[in-house]
Amino acid sequence: MVEASYIRNLVNYCVDPLRYHRRTTREVKVGNVGIGGDNPIRVQSMITCDTMDTEASIQQTIELADAHCEIVRITAPTVKDARNLEHIVNGLRQRGCKVPIVADIHFKPEAAMEAAKWVDKVRINPGNYADSKKFVIREYTNEQYAGELARIRERFSPLVDLCKKREIAMRIGTNHGSLSDRILNRYGDTPLGMVESALEFARIARDLDYHDFVFSMKASNPKIMIAAYRLLAARLNELGPDWNYPLHLGVTEAGEGEDARIKSAIGIGSLLADGIGDTIRVSLTEDSPHEIPVAKALVENIRKTSNSQLSTLNYQLSFDPFSHQRRATETIAVAGIGDPGQRIKLGGAELIRVVVRQANFEKIAHKIDRMGDYKPEIVYENANVVEIDPRDQAAIAKINAEPSAQFVTVKNDADLPVIAGFRLLAARLQARHPILLKDVVKTWQEPQRPDSRGDATFLTTLLTASTNIGSLLCDGIGDAILLQGEEAPGQALRLSYNILQAAGSRIFKTDYVACPSCGRTLFNLQTTTAKIKAATSHLKGVKIAIMGCIVNGPGEMADADFGYVGGAPGKVNLYVGKTAVKFNIPEAEAVDRLKDLIREHGKWVDAVSQATPLEVVSYTRYSAC
Repeated sequence: MVEASYIRNLVNYCVDPLRYHRRTTREVKVGNVGIGGDNPIRVQSMITCDTMDTEASIQQTIELADAHCEIVRITAPTVKDARNLEHIVNGLRQRGCKVPIVADIHFKPEAAMEAAKWVDKVRINPGNYADSKKFVIREYTNEQYAGELARIRERFSPLVDLCKKREIAMRIGTNHGSLSDRILNRYGDTPLGMVESALEFARIARDLDYHDFVFSMKASNPKIMIAAYRLLAARLNELGPDWNYPLHLGVTEAGEGEDARIKSAIGIGSLLADGIGDTIRVSLTEDSPHEIPVAKALVENIRKTSNSQLSTLNYQLSFDPFSHQRRATETIAVAGIGDPGQRIKLGGAELIRVVVRQANFEKIAHKIDRMGDYKPEIVYENANVVEIDPRDQAAIAKINAEPSAQFVTVKNDADLPVIAGFRLLAARLQARHPILLKDVVKTWQEPQRPDSRGDATFLTTLLTASTNIGSLLCDGIGDAILLQGEEAPGQALRLSYNILQAAGSRIFKTDYVACPSCGRTLFNLQTTTAKIKAATSHLKGVKIAIMGCIVNGPGEMADADFGYVGGAPGKVNLYVGKTAVKFNIPEAEAVDRLKDLIREHGKWVDAVSQATPLEVVSYTRYSAC
């Protein structure tokens, strides 16, 4: 496997981790829409119906365009599907819909060649465009590897020539779940492998003098996704100024409801905050129009916070931007809830703790025993938290001179963007001091009273908290978190724990990886996901992948315990990790067989009824946002 020590020298993944500067790129035109350059960040989505259903495809595309989606993607799994794109595009143009159409291609170069005749952009996946994935372990000599690249060039070059001739765009879109065996054996299942997979195809395009392409580095794990995009941006900077191609952002298989919105905000929002990203897609296992307001809210959040600028400061990052590692602090004990004599540990290898304000604690103190896994653990006013402006070097020096580790946070009303403020604090504070993260630090960011605000405000609160806290957690910063932008104590606690879960920082419930629907999907993803959740949501710490087809299924389940994957119409294959163990199960039996499989592997426990007093937000709330 390739030694990746050179990554340590790639530090300029963005202009300045403390000050917003959008990455400078060339413009790539997709139909009448420009990506990159001076264009705004574009919002994309994908229709979910069968591509052979021309009328449904036209109608769903128009619905997305009416929801202000700027680019629409349609799957083309076969040459027949790709050929029908002509009728879909013609039907859209006849009805006055000018939204650019992108063909989504996996496995079949022949389908890509057909689709490129009719659409404005073709998305190819380097992991499976000209490769069949077998998870074969083998060592490639340099000569054998060069031979594989020559084979790829022969298969890929005709598509590049056609796109160049028609002056249409391309996305070279790597997915963590579908890296080729060639890449896996040389680079491993890593962000580096994702980047090199895309660069192999980009070099072929550039050799043919074709430059109308964008990159993407999608993964279902936000930490992997963030690291891959940062590494790609750094590699492009290293390769030279003419490698300034736009980037498309997305967390793939994010799932549904609140969890999916949180996971998407962590991955997409944190990169946008660093100035990375020119077009985004929020992938939800819901009707596609629900994705658009979430994506637009993420872009708007960044637009507002990017107006804040820090003066140039001397500092050294406390984290490796390309590889997650939790900041090494000392373990300390602070006052916990309940008996005043109780102490709770934080920092070091302890769990990342959830903190509440005294006022909110008093609202829920009478029902603590019934709150299950969503309990508050520390009351802010009792924890001796040291509040500081990280620009105050005298105050920093005073804390660093303390003989014992202190519990430290950025003070409220500091005129600082949240992510930049806590990064600066972590950079200047000795690593032994644990840090309390906050979602907001300015009083003007606090929401209105709960009875006077709408769902859109709650969505903004959720996305702001997830972007700010989730980004820092993925940087390895933070030993406890406090949500103070959400007044309702139950909702604040639920969001706190769900952010920790989505960031992979503290697992307290079942984790689901669920792909969005598309024309490849072999069962109803929304109803199936609901059935699986109803049967398994009590299994703490178990990760279940729900995949509509095999395009990304086996790979995206790399860190899942079990997988439920569409194998054929009406048939389901069940996986343990990447390995398919049960095949062609009738869909009506598949959920029960999944439960049996979990039992066989010793991870099943019976559900225990437990009322929870937390305010529960129905997922249908978001459809109006």
